[in-house]
Amino acid sequence: MKTRELNNLGIPKGMAMQSAVACVRLASQAGLNHSELREKVQSLVANPTGHLTDPIWKDLAQTLDQVFASQARYVGRDQAASWRQWGDDIDPGAIGQMEDACRLPVTVVGALMPDAHVGYGLPIGGVLATKDCVIPYAVGVDIACRMKLTVLDMPVETLENDSERLRNALERETQFGIGASFKRRRQHDVMDADWSVSPITAENKDKAWKQLGTSGSGNHFVEFGVLTLPESDLGLDSGRYLALLSHSGSRGTGASVCSHYSEIAKRMHPELPRELSNLAWLDLNSQEGKEYWDAMNLMGHYAAANHACIHRAIAEHLGVEVMLDVENHHNFAWRESHGGEELIVHRKGATPAGSGVLGIIPGSMGAPGYIVRGKGVKASLLSASHGAGRKMSRTAAMKQFQWKDVMKFLAERQVTLLSAGLDEVPMAYKDIEQVMAAQSDLVEKVARFDPRLVKMAKAGERPED
Repeated sequence: MKTRELNNLGIPKGMAMQSAVACVRLASQAGLNHSELREKVQSLVANPTGHLTDPIWKDLAQTLDQVFASQARYVGRDQAASWRQWGDDIDPGAIGQMEDACRLPVTVVGALMPDAHVGYGLPIGGVLATKDCVIPYAVGVDIACRMKLTVLDMPVETLENDSERLRNALERETQFGIGASFKRRRQHDVMDADWSVSPITAENKDKAWKQLGTSGSGNHFVEFGVLTLPESDLGLDSGRYLALLSHSGSRGTGASVCSHYSEIAKRMHPELPRELSNLAWLDLNSQEGKEYWDAMNLMGHYAAANHACIHRAIAEHLGVEVMLDVENHHNFAWRESHGGEELIVHRKGATPAGSGVLGIIPGSMGAPGYIVRGKGVKASLLSASHGAGRKMSRTAAMKQFQWKDVMKFLAERQVTLLSAGLDEVPMAYKDIEQVMAAQSDLVEKVARFDPRLVKMAKAGERPED
């Protein structure tokens, strides 16, 4: 039996899951078939104390008895922490996750962005402020996933007159896929940083170096497009520019950091009910909390380095200078002061939008994105959406759409797609204009980016966004 099946039968993750896997293995060796194993697990979940003397199952029975007793003692907030929602077109499941997060005893205040949809623990588009602790799953699996846009000193007409030159740059200087790496490693000062801040970053340093400058899979992309600046700003005159936009994070090492420390957090909080287990936190005064915090910040520098390598390599390949550089994280936690109190603000799929702060909010491969300037709205915890947001699952998108219709849609918008999966088609996402309208009080549009030449992971790659 796989852990997912055991979890569906009611086995909590953490110590109970480890015990269940071991007991199931023993029972299977003793001759129980799959149906009998399921019945036994269900019986244990329903009444652990009735199996405390069972020679095969007693360890699991004891663990479940302790875990369930802890959960019975769990005390959340008497009154849920306040939170505010932007936008109406939001999955009820995401709203439910936000409500759950705001009942945690460590939560101070929250906000939900208009691109929100269901995630692990905290919804994508969720912003959560806590006191003296960090929640790994409220940061996200892809720690420090971020955006970077550069304006290149190159005629915008190149997109039409010499697109093959741009295509070659993307094909030669980017790598996509779960195990993507370069034969000749990219160079960046981040690899000289202290990777011993946690055992996970230490053991993954070589892997991280191999993947430096790569993009991964899922909704990650590198694309050329047209940046339209309606008024002189950002150190540029008004007009149309050739721009390069990328979206990716900390690759496999970031995912390993999240997985390791989220499991530790769950073991440290067995009192959390099953539906709240992915919101387990680490005290920042604990060794584990300090390790995670330092590892998360290292992954922030590493993710930034990935983007720096991508943009530098492409600019050098084309032999052009960079005229503008804008970038931001949107899966991270920050120490910030709100209401005169120092809090840990988790932005999981949310863009920092403090007063005057620049950010990038993309649409999809077939929809525009925007450079924005934050308005510093306190109720949103100085945040905005990180994109348009999915309106359907990947599985639903692959069932509903066909490539011939997608390619027609893209051609009408002058978009050339080099590679992608059907689960990332534009129609799987919300209308970016509606999302931007729903948060017009949070950010102002500074410039518009329209994608023209797009590269993503090939179909069939497991998403890691």
